[in-house]
Amino acid sequence: MASPSQSVLTLKDVTLSLNGNAGPVEILHEISLEVASGETLGLIGPSGSGKSSLLMVMGGLERATGGTVSALGQDLTAMDEDGLARFRRDHMGVVFQSFHLIPTMTALENVATPLELAGDREAFDKARAELDAIGIGHRADHYPSQLSGGEQQRVALARAAAPRPEILLADEPTGNLDGVNGEAIMDMLFGLRDRHGATLVLVTHAPDLANRCDRVVTLTDGRISTEKVAEAAE
Repeated sequence: MASPSQSVLTLKDVTLSLNGNAGPVEILHEISLEVASGETLGLIGPSGSGKSSLLMVMGGLERATGGTVSALGQDLTAMDEDGLARFRRDHMGVVFQSFHLIPTMTALENVATPLELAGDREAFDKARAELDAIGIGHRADHYPSQLSGGEQQRVALARAAAPRPEILLADEPTGNLDGVNGEAIMDMLFGLRDRHGATLVLVTHAPDLANRCDRVVTLTDGRISTEKVAEAAE
């Protein structure tokens, strides 16, 4: 894991262009940004501002069409798809607004899967411990269709956290949840940072959630328009 003084994520002049019906559409425009080890960074902005696209580029889930993206000192823009998949497996956890659980697997199996893929012989023990830690161990043998939205997001969070990733990326993780469940999920995300030292990058529409981060970056039309230390961290 990187030391506290090191940059975990570095973006230099990153651009992203996607093909639309009328031709190429510029999504991100020359984004330069650094995220330090153990930092929590909130990405905010209006719908269509590019914040989710920026998060996907950070995770190598969307390939930048210009500039460079480095994570933990490795150039993601130079990796092929297999290399990116291995890097995410070993170093990143991703939580989406939609839970993306495998419907034919129990909660326990969903959480254990990334550990199994990494060759961890204690995958199921670790998965059960993670579910217990977030208060949903009693639902371990239930399938996603048998779980509430809040429970499904807890499982998704446990799946992302179980491998102990250095970097956690969360895209509107409370977007499909009510206030109580949303607050619980946010407490868990920040708790992971506190317990394991993970670096957290969070996309949200909610200013109160963003202000729990160490720093907040606002995107407008694919560009960074403002950047400030969050009030809660001052």
